[in-house]
Amino acid sequence: MLGVLRRHLRHDGWTAPRLAEALGIGEATAKRWLVGKGLTLKRLETLAELCGMSISELAREAEQARSGMKRELTLAQERALSADVFLSFLFMTILAGASPQELAEDFELSPSLLDPALAKLERLALIDRLRGNRVRPLVDRNLIFRKLPMRELFEKYLKVQFMTMDFGAPDSTYTSELLKLSDAGAGQLAEMFERLRREAQALGDRDRENSLRPRRWFTMMCAMRPFDTSGVIDSATEFAEG
Repeated sequence: MLGVLRRHLRHDGWTAPRLAEALGIGEATAKRWLVGKGLTLKRLETLAELCGMSISELAREAEQARSGMKRELTLAQERALSADVFLSFLFMTILAGASPQELAEDFELSPSLLDPALAKLERLALIDRLRGNRVRPLVDRNLIFRKLPMRELFEKYLKVQFMTMDFGAPDSTYTSELLKLSDAGAGQLAEMFERLRREAQALGDRDRENSLRPRRWFTMMCAMRPFDTSGVIDSATEFAEG
């Protein structure tokens, strides 16, 4: 857990001097904590919170690191998933923590439909099927899709849900911001997206464990792009001429 914590602290720019200033401790004390000396559970929790993480999230990520779970699919795996949208959907819901029984209930899936798909995911070395109709993913849930097949699948099936979204509808939740950034700043913004994804995953886990209210499936997308100002400038010209 300490190794995972140090990696997240480095990623977020938490050096020993910065930790000392933020926590009101000496720099030497901060350095000792970073190597595990004098690091109580409460102090570990404090450091984790600086990265937007909880103790349980640290433990889960440490366990995944020990298990050697992959964070990137092979081209063959991506091709197999992208060739069948139901197979891909099933895989992503399992990564999100859903059980086969839960999926069968949520989407009214019969065993004749669900079992062959689970068997195929197992043949692709993406899941293990366990006793009691349980499954275990063999891939880290912070999976990175780098290859073309899964990106094409997103383009075809998920992107359209956001592009046709009614942003004025009462149940629409979104935010936007206009920023002027260097390339380094844009990279940091992309890293913030990844941290948000991890926080959303942790929220889903907590909600699964603690919420007594009915839950629905949501899909989330974070995006940024260079701002096309042509329409704005044209409007300004028309305003000046008018």
